[in-house]
Amino acid sequence: MELQRVICVTGPAGNLGQAVIERFQSDQPSFMLIDHRSGRLQDLYPALSSNPAHLLLSGVDLMNREAVEDAVERGIETFGRIDCLIHTVGGFSMGETVAGLSDETWERMMDLNVKTLLNITRAVIPHMIQAQQGKIVTIGARPSLQGKGRMSAYSAAKGAVLRLTESMSAELKKSGINVNCLIPGTIDTPGNRAAMPEADTSRWVSPASLAGVIHFLCSSAAADIHGAAIPVYGA
Repeated sequence: MELQRVICVTGPAGNLGQAVIERFQSDQPSFMLIDHRSGRLQDLYPALSSNPAHLLLSGVDLMNREAVEDAVERGIETFGRIDCLIHTVGGFSMGETVAGLSDETWERMMDLNVKTLLNITRAVIPHMIQAQQGKIVTIGARPSLQGKGRMSAYSAAKGAVLRLTESMSAELKKSGINVNCLIPGTIDTPGNRAAMPEADTSRWVSPASLAGVIHFLCSSAAADIHGAAIPVYGA
């Protein structure tokens, strides 16, 4: 049987990652899922775990370049290619002023948002170049477009994600590779609802809505979209 598209998702246990996997399942792709926590994917996706058409990689530290390269090599050995990379891993922090910003917060935001993206793309891109095709979708944030008070490290990190996306697009579009960045508004998740109990959640964007846009960006219909920062803000 002909191999279906290979969809690599980082952060598949998160709210957005789960929505992405649900949205793509109707396409019947082969999933390559990369998670940092050991054993969690098998519990979340038992049907995928028991199916040899998929590869579930647990215990992979995306901040460790060697570990990421090993994981991607396992994917290439299994499938021969990676058609679409959807990088949902990231982190959020706010509250500190620039003058009071701790080294720990700065480094954590850069590690979670920037280093993870660098590590996974540096491992995947050579294989996409060899195949002369591929789709990469990154996740930005509204503060990546304009710095926000008491959110400097997060704004800077997500700004770096957007600039890296644009640079990758400029470098790769002639190789048949589309690289684009999703800019979500506040995502309607249990964590955000708990953190902001008084907020008007009717104006938030659902993970399913974001997954639909990601699905489009990974389709042939988006072949002419390169280096875009696509806002999905909700109501």
